[in-house]
Amino acid sequence: MNTPMKILICSDGSPQAEQAVRMGATIAAGCQAEVTLFGISESPGESKGLLESLQRSQTILADKKVTAELVNKSGNAIEEIVRRTRETAYSLVVIGAVRKQTGGAFWLSSKSYKIVKEIQPPVLLVAGKGAAIKRILICSGGKRYIDHGVRLTGEIARSLGATVTLLHVMPGIPGILARLPRMEEDTAWLLKSESELGINLRHGLELLQATGISAQVRLRRGDVLEEILREIQEGEHDIVVTGSALSHTLRTYVLGDVSREIVNRAHRAVLVVRSQGATKEPRFPLLGWFSRGQK
Repeated sequence: MNTPMKILICSDGSPQAEQAVRMGATIAAGCQAEVTLFGISESPGESKGLLESLQRSQTILADKKVTAELVNKSGNAIEEIVRRTRETAYSLVVIGAVRKQTGGAFWLSSKSYKIVKEIQPPVLLVAGKGAAIKRILICSGGKRYIDHGVRLTGEIARSLGATVTLLHVMPGIPGILARLPRMEEDTAWLLKSESELGINLRHGLELLQATGISAQVRLRRGDVLEEILREIQEGEHDIVVTGSALSHTLRTYVLGDVSREIVNRAHRAVLVVRSQGATKEPRFPLLGWFSRGQK
């Protein structure tokens, strides 16, 4: 990346926010990023606990040799984060994502979804413990691409020595591929083809490899969501990358059905990246483009 990465790590003083700080610190240390530790208290009674949490967070960052600017605000957390990201261009926003339930459309706290909806930068939702980052999975819809999100993923992977898998799930066995006996052969054949899918996957792979990392394309067949979740589990991926699309009616972002379920059910840190360019569509979106009613 030509300019230093800027990371905003948000904290409300909760234990999950501290887990987000740990993962944010790991990324910041590897990428030599500029960090803002952003503490927000929504009520006067939270101030003391938040201050103690921020002090622990500063220690976590210092242990990684990361120097962070500390900003402490009072008010509505979502409004303060939105305001901060409009005032400063951040490469990444890191938040702790607390699970409230295990059913229905939304499993995390409403704040997590609202932050994804309202702000422009990519958001890393850290649910559970922040593990070491060795394997990253990018979930691809295979039609257009968000180059910025792929480059960001590649930069994080390069800095941490992680590998990246670019995953595309094919809903069935196309007739043109039925003669191929193994999925490995399907992948090699597809990447050499001049089909739209082959061109777009090859483009994504080339972007990743240009950062100097180990990257591969993986195909699966079957139900899109179930195959993604199976790949997350079997591949032991530490971060899952998915997408959100710009709403057609509002200047906000929406998680489609598949992306939302990944956020809900992955049990991993999930990096949500946005489509860019309202007038010129990118070549190859992440799964946020399933927001148009597809599953």
